Amino acid sequence: MSVLINLRQLERDPVHLKDELTPAELELEGLDEMVRVEGPVSYDVTAEKMENAVLVQGQIRLKLRCECVRCLKEFVRPLELKDWACHLMLEGEEPAPVANDCVDLTPYFREDILLEYPQHPLCQPECGGLSGKPTGRSEKTRGAGQTSKTLSDWAELNKLKL
Repeated sequence: MSVLINLRQLERDPVHLKDELTPAELELEGLDEMVRVEGPVSYDVTAEKMENAVLVQGQIRLKLRCECVRCLKEFVRPLELKDWACHLMLEGEEPAPVANDCVDLTPYFREDILLEYPQHPLCQPECGGLSGKPTGRSEKTRGAGQTSKTLSDWAELNKLKL
């Protein structure tokens, strides 16, 4: 499903659109292994005609299920574009595509949502990452850059009967 604005209807009055889209409809699935859209994307926008352009203003809301890049803990983060605005030129150098007297807002929603995606999601700004628990192995150097851990790894490999 696309979010379409009928230009003929805009000539009379502003148009108010309020609904939800699935992540699949916005092609937001599988873009980032650390960030997934959870549930629908809701929008509440108003479009109005301005000479040779359309001005769309409103809000876009969704929830992101993220995985912290430091500790790998999952958390939910709301993504809200509260004062979202889009100015679509109908004529000129880069006009918005018009099909059957309608302009599709879906690609503009998608683009602005992707621009707000967290690049490196953190569960908390001060997240310390994975705990560095000791493994019980000594890391003492044994000359020529070998550690006792390295030597024990080779000892385990030498036990294999190939």
